[in-house]
Amino acid sequence: MTPKEPSTADELLDAVGPAFSKLRRTSLLEVENPISAKDLSRTLVLNHVMEGTRDTDREITVGAIAELLAVDPSVASRMVSDNIKAGYLIRAASQQDGRRTVLQLSPAGRELMTRFRRHQRSAFEYITGDWSERDRLEFARLMLKYADSLADLANRGPAAKA
Repeated sequence: MTPKEPSTADELLDAVGPAFSKLRRTSLLEVENPISAKDLSRTLVLNHVMEGTRDTDREITVGAIAELLAVDPSVASRMVSDNIKAGYLIRAASQQDGRRTVLQLSPAGRELMTRFRRHQRSAFEYITGDWSERDRLEFARLMLKYADSLADLANRGPAAKA
């Protein structure tokens, strides 16, 4: 049985929360899985290192990972150590402060992220396979806009959220 489509703006907006819950319950692992569950969790850290180091003046530390993932520094440290043991991350001396250690993707880490990005795109194309190209691209555009808005709110800090 197909659920009734929301017919009003309020019904549509009220349906967003339950839709997000469905997304959390449905894993990308359920769509042709070339990435192990362990590597999927590792990509949480690797993605932040990759995104953070795109800006050449920015350096990513274990503390930054803790902040970005909203976890305790000890949890972030274990996650980073796991990525280092797996060969995906390298510790390096900061070029800005020699007392500090920064994180960089290893060649294996870059390769994993390339595979993960391909997997994400493949999953998106599979899930939206029966959508029109126009709808698929519009949803992708709006999803990027939503993610950017969320990041902007996070960057503004707690005062902006109140």
